[in-house]
Amino acid sequence: MTAPVPTELDATGRKNMQQLIQLRWIAVLGQIGTILVANLLFKVALPVHYMLAILAGLVVFNGLSMLRLKWVRRQVSNGELFLALLVDVVTFTLQLCLSGGATNPFIFLYLLQVVLAAVLLEAWSTWLIVLVTAAGFVWLEFAGQPLTLPPDYERGPFSLYIQGMLICFVLNAVLLVIFINRITRNRRERDERLASLRQRAAEEEHIVRMGLLASGAAHELGTPLSTLAVILGDWRHMPVFKGDADLDQEIAEMQTQVQRCKSIVSGILLSAGEARGESSAETTVHAFLDDIIQEWRRTRPVRDFAYYNEFGEDVDIASDSAIKQSLHNVLDNALEASRQRVSLTARRRGDELVLTVSDDGPGFSDAMLARLGRPYHSTKGRAGSGLGLFLVVNVARTLGGGLEARNRPQGGAEVTLSLPLDSLMLEDAQQGDP
Repeated sequence: MTAPVPTELDATGRKNMQQLIQLRWIAVLGQIGTILVANLLFKVALPVHYMLAILAGLVVFNGLSMLRLKWVRRQVSNGELFLALLVDVVTFTLQLCLSGGATNPFIFLYLLQVVLAAVLLEAWSTWLIVLVTAAGFVWLEFAGQPLTLPPDYERGPFSLYIQGMLICFVLNAVLLVIFINRITRNRRERDERLASLRQRAAEEEHIVRMGLLASGAAHELGTPLSTLAVILGDWRHMPVFKGDADLDQEIAEMQTQVQRCKSIVSGILLSAGEARGESSAETTVHAFLDDIIQEWRRTRPVRDFAYYNEFGEDVDIASDSAIKQSLHNVLDNALEASRQRVSLTARRRGDELVLTVSDDGPGFSDAMLARLGRPYHSTKGRAGSGLGLFLVVNVARTLGGGLEARNRPQGGAEVTLSLPLDSLMLEDAQQGDP
């Protein structure tokens, strides 16, 4: 069986590109409104056709940017963000050239592009945007077509130029606050995601170390356990032991426990990919769970246990010692915490196998729920405890599933282990081989 490989892509670039697309739509609508108001209301002579043609090109570019985000799932690179900002700067420069050049009060919207570049881009591309905007400003001083506006600065707030500068300032401030906050939030989410990935990598490295130690210990234990099994078998055939019913019963119990130890060692080696004659065999959900429960009940001091199989129609899967050990760990924790009763419910939720273990014990503390599955964090208060749920969480995560825990309103705790059925199937069944 194979586990799904998680793909942790950094979506920050895609989110930032979405912000630029939204800002570009705002710019298109704002420029259309400004052109209409200046031309129709204030009777300012503008080359409307040329300006609308530039806006049409900007709309086409924005539409292509949206299609790129929809159809291409890879990350957005720094070069793509730089190209997007460069197009914005060039189109804005052309619009200013047709509407007053450097005398247009909206020329200070260049600062919006520079600030966005400083936040979004790498250093080299940010400085290129600075150079392009500065060159655009200088070019507009010579190439811009002046507006036929009266030089009425003395009118103060009633001056069209002063009003344009006020609108430009408000637009700059509002757009910077809105979009810088959004971009900062994207970066904060990225940092949190990276911190989570680093934590996950550290936990997986911890598991690898424990797996190596467990595999080595299993190898070392294999020989003495086999020796003990042979000696106990010889003892049972000796007259001195066969004639004593109590000794014979004790030897039989010792053989059972040695066999259980050998089974545990085999399970460790099987999980490490070093099976001692055993291999993953094809089974079904019902048979797999029935075998796990039967073995668990036979080898634990279980008093009151209820098993509810509500999975429904059976499904072919591969037996997996890691899942078996994970379920044993959850059941062992519930048995140790319970006052009397432990229950297991198996059901199907879409394409997932959902296993819910509940007990009537004291439940989880708030601190335990907040740090569920962290190594060496347990309610038992013993050195080295807390590894059980840690291993279960990582097995489930490796298979694409998860583990949740909560306290029941009627008392006790409830742990839910969810596993995708696809991850439990044999490889040839997943690939559709006959």
